[in-house]
Formats: sequence, structure tokens, C-alpha cells
Amino acid sequence: MSEHEFDVVVIGMGPGGEYVAGQLAHAGLAVAGVEDRLVGGECPYWGCVPSKMMIRAANLLEEGRRIPGLAGAATVAPDWAPVAKRIRAEATDSWDDTVAADRFTDAGGTLFRGHGVITAPGQVTVGADVLTARRGLVINCGSAPSIPALPGLAGTPYWTNREAAETECVPASMIVLGGGLVGVELGQAFARFGAAVTMVESGRRLLPGEEPESGELIAKVFEREGIGVRTQACAESVAHDGTAFSVTIEGGQVLRAETLLVATGRHADLASLGVAALGLDDTAKTIAVDDQMRAAPGVWAIGDVTGKGAFTHMSMYGAKIVLAQLLGQPHHRAEFHAVPRVTFTDPEIASVGLTEEQARSQLGDIRVGVSQIPSSARGWIHKAGNDGFIKLIADPAREVLVGATSAGPTGGEVLSMLTLAVHARIPVRRLREMIYAYPTFHGAVSDALTDLNLEPFTV
Repeated sequence: MSEHEFDVVVIGMGPGGEYVAGQLAHAGLAVAGVEDRLVGGECPYWGCVPSKMMIRAANLLEEGRRIPGLAGAATVAPDWAPVAKRIRAEATDSWDDTVAADRFTDAGGTLFRGHGVITAPGQVTVGADVLTARRGLVINCGSAPSIPALPGLAGTPYWTNREAAETECVPASMIVLGGGLVGVELGQAFARFGAAVTMVESGRRLLPGEEPESGELIAKVFEREGIGVRTQACAESVAHDGTAFSVTIEGGQVLRAETLLVATGRHADLASLGVAALGLDDTAKTIAVDDQMRAAPGVWAIGDVTGKGAFTHMSMYGAKIVLAQLLGQPHHRAEFHAVPRVTFTDPEIASVGLTEEQARSQLGDIRVGVSQIPSSARGWIHKAGNDGFIKLIADPAREVLVGATSAGPTGGEVLSMLTLAVHARIPVRRLREMIYAYPTFHGAVSDALTDLNLEPFTV
């Protein structure tokens, strides 16, 4: 065994971990970064960046198909080659992290490749190397696709988001297991490039973590685009005959397709990380943190493993709070009441804070206001592809918004003002008193505020 001593050891060099480790190294601290895959994490190589490249291209195709009736005639011929080429260029020549790794080591950091295991407080073992952290340990181990224990699935060439990002061709047909954000994003993208796609979701609706109206809207759009949707459909077994998949769902129906995309969630393996050595529960799904992102004395956790939102922006949010503490700088406390999230389907489904169901459970008395994008001036002008709505959840006792959903052609961008409103707890009266530019998609927020129709909120 080879022993090494550092000021800080960072397990997992995804976006947040890479940022913390790199900034500490630039500040002159002795920093070790531990990574068993690629420096940079899931997002730039297989997650948010390549998937949005796919979605951007797929949405361009759909916009071309919307030209008839609005701007003349158009013929669209999908070609996946430019998409695959662009993803490979962004992933630095077939998923090579040399640039990111060199950026860290050039700053003075030491990179250890392999699976890091916490073997004692302040101690991490990576293969034959034992790393000791004098000042702190930062856990940013990320998450991996959760693969259901379906009979017949193991050993078959199924896809996760990683294989989807790496593919150089579009399959003729695809079954998507899971109707969450990864499933619906990739399912729609491949469908728009010509794949015959069927979604299989065990829950009552697509996007089960969002408002019911969001799942219903996406199901309606998918039906219009020829994407099959099976909800309340539990997969029972999988078979692969060498050329195609067969998925048997509850009730005996058998679905067949060339490709099977498994998008049934993600998980972190706390047991293999060795968190029990820190006195933490290694059977838990996530690591609990306080408002300083601390999991234990001298230990911080950020990103997916905290369960505060499996998004790059949440990893970076926590990273900045942890970095300030390690550098002895002023910092704010973490707040999780206004976590924004965007599902990049077309229309985009963007939301922040509590859903209506969550708000009723926590607050009891709430108010809800809704407006429809097609009924707004901008929605009417937009015409084709104008599906969407604004939904606001208000706490009448405090006269503030506690949650909101912005579904529409630019749902993720409209969400910015709603995120600010929820985060800063801006009084509903002040939101009503704002000037809303005309005609804009965000102007529909004003209509939703009017729909709240609460006596205390009247201007």
C-alpha cells in the first residue's frame, strides 16, 4: 500500500467535485481527486449536454414539419450523422477526458483513477493507494442508471442514456422503460428522427414527479406524434433473440422493438462507497446534509448523492457553498425550497418548488392559478407547437408562491422569473404589480396570477 496525505480529498470528479477540487488546487491547497470513470462526470459525456444536442436537432426537424400552414411548404429528411458527429466532438474524441484531467493536474491537483472507498474518517483507499485528508473530505460520487431485476434483462444489449448518447444510428423501433424525464426526452428525440417508439411507465402517468397536467400534456403530444404510451404497465420480463427485444407487460401483452432503452431512474451505491466508516447509514438511498452541505464532521456531500435534485446545477450549487467553507470565505446557507428543474421535451416542462399535491400535504390550505399558453397572445401567434400552461401554487397565509410549473415552447426560460419569485418569497401582490412585456410567453404568468383570485391578493 502507498500512503498519501492531502488537505482535501474529493471523491467523484463530476461537475461539482471537479469545480471544488480545481478551485482548491488553484488556491494552493494539496488536493486529491478520485474518479473511476471520466473527469467531468455524466453531464458532459452522456447526460445533459449530449442529450440536449440530440433534442435540439430533433426539435429543428419538428419545426420544419410545422412550416406548412405557417410559412409555405417544406420537406424534412432526418440525418443522425451530424448529431453523432457533434456529440463526439463535444465529448473530446470518443469520450476522452484528457482535457479535463489535465486542467486539474495542471492546477496542482493529484488525480487518482479508480473506485474510492472510505475506510476510516478522513481516509480513502483507491486500489493500492491510501489517501488521508487533513482538512476535509468531499463526496460527489454521482449516480448510475438503476437497472430493474427483470427476468431475461441481464446480459442483453439494452441501452441506458450512455448507449443512447454514443449511438451512431437511429434504431427502427424502440421501447422505453420508464416515463421519467430521461425516458420522455430521449424517446421523443429518437421518434422525431424516425424511430417507432413506445413508452412503458408503471405509474399512472408520464413524468410522475411533476404535476398531473404535465404528464397529461406530454402524453397528448406523444399521441399526436405517433409515440405509443403505456401507463400503469409493469414490465414482467424481457427477451432478446439476437436482433430484437420482446418485453412482456402485466396482462400478457408483448411489445417488440429493435432497441430497449432502460430509463427507470438512477441510484448511488453508498455501501460500496464505504460511508459506514463515517458513521453514516450505508443502506440509505442518499446522504443527509445540513444547510452547510455537511454530512458529518469534516465531511461534505454534494450532487446526486444528497437527494436534493439529480441536476448539474444542484451539484454546482452545493460545490460553491462547500468551497467557501474550505477556503474560510463568507458563504450563504443552502436552501432547497426553490429547486428548479426542466424536462427538455417539446413542449418543455419546467417547475420549481412544491407541486400542488406536495403543497396540500405540507400546508393544507393553498390556492392554485392556471393559464393556458394557446390562449395567451404569444401562444396564439406561435400557433403550431404552442402547447403548454402556467400553474402557480400559493400559500395564502404568507401570500407567496411556493411552487410553479411553466410548460410551453420556452418553458425553461419562463421558469426563471418563477424561480426567483419562489426563492425570494416575493409577495404575490408585487408579482401582480409588475409590467409584463407584450406579447411574450412569460406574459401568461400574469394571467395565472389573476386566476389565483384570492381576496388577500387583489390589487
